Amino acid sequence: MPYRDRTHAGQVLARSLDRHRGADVVVLGLPRGGVPVAAEIARALGAPLDVMVARKVGAPGNPEFGVGAVAPGGVRIVDARSLLMLGLPESALDQTIHDETQEMERRLLLYRGDPRPPDVAGKTVILVDDGLATGVTAHAAIDSLRQQGPARIVLAVPVGAPDVVARLADLVDEVVVPEQPEDLRAVGLWYDDFRQTTDAEVISLLGPRTRKVRIPVDGGEMLGDLTLPNGAQGLVVFAHGSGSGRLSPRNRAVARRLNEAGLGTLLLDLLTEDEERAKDLRFDIPLLAGRVGAALAWARAQPDTQGLAFGLFGASTGAAAALVAAAERPADAAAVVSRGGRPDLAGSALRRAYAPTLLIVGGADGEVVDLNEEAFEQLPGEKRLEIVPGATHLFEELGALERVADLAAAWFSDHLAGRERVTRSSSTKR
Repeated sequence: MPYRDRTHAGQVLARSLDRHRGADVVVLGLPRGGVPVAAEIARALGAPLDVMVARKVGAPGNPEFGVGAVAPGGVRIVDARSLLMLGLPESALDQTIHDETQEMERRLLLYRGDPRPPDVAGKTVILVDDGLATGVTAHAAIDSLRQQGPARIVLAVPVGAPDVVARLADLVDEVVVPEQPEDLRAVGLWYDDFRQTTDAEVISLLGPRTRKVRIPVDGGEMLGDLTLPNGAQGLVVFAHGSGSGRLSPRNRAVARRLNEAGLGTLLLDLLTEDEERAKDLRFDIPLLAGRVGAALAWARAQPDTQGLAFGLFGASTGAAAALVAAAERPADAAAVVSRGGRPDLAGSALRRAYAPTLLIVGGADGEVVDLNEEAFEQLPGEKRLEIVPGATHLFEELGALERVADLAAAWFSDHLAGRERVTRSSSTKR
């Protein structure tokens, strides 16, 4: 057989696509079988991997016999010759097309954490499947991609029927199909191992998904970056300090560590663009706490995050905003971590913030250490104060920020991932 399995097929294809290395390329696998092939190509080219979900439309009473396909953007492909052979009008497919469109949207959300297809405008798209028998699903995917204005579309498939390859070649800019047997019969015959790819395998290959979000608030909207690892065990909402935002390199470093630990992250600009110009609002704790609460409410309403436990990570004045939000929305805040924070600015809300709280302070941060110790005494629930020796307010010393990230990952994993919790009354200082 030409291919041992889909991984081997992807490695073979990647050698024929090496000229695309370094270009603005995205590799899209057609789930499920096309994704492990695409993953090898993306790895070899150093390109991002994503999915292009299109669904075959089977004949009524014989779903394995493909007579059409649907893809995002309202694309609907019907093989008139197959319908004629079956003696069916096109209207006979209406219910099946409706069902497959719903399934397509479900899978987009399942695989991408977003019901929309990937953004490919201006990019070279390498569209990958594990084989071409009728080509109808690939045809629908190509038509859908064209709507988004890619620079080029390259169709890369390990094996395909020659007539199908020739037909699809007219729709794309480049075709790479190493094996084109005259008598294809079935795609699986060209693999030693053609076991069905599962949803779990697709999700695992895709890795963490990040998308831009906009959360409406009075006066405008908050901008955010939502990252969800596969099987995320919780979601941590970040509340930045004064003069900072979702692009803070320190918060992003902590977020990466949380993602590695299987936790989702939502990095936010708590102020709108207009509000950011009014510098006094950066210290408006009630306003910032309200924005954190709005983010929690938004996340509770999203299909891909609504079932998760939520944590809050606050830095500097953002720590006070996180604690006030935790006090005001106890059902939504399962844990809080403060990095170099000013929890004292939460005022009386401290005594109502029962969420398990970890305060992390630099040992060389002088007055902030004292303020955290005083706030620690007022917190009523499970709590811990961790002082990082020699670290200053921004934790710029060698290894200091890594220590913060590890402490935060452990705290959130313990309190968001369903592990046994310490009783509410416990407290420690280190």
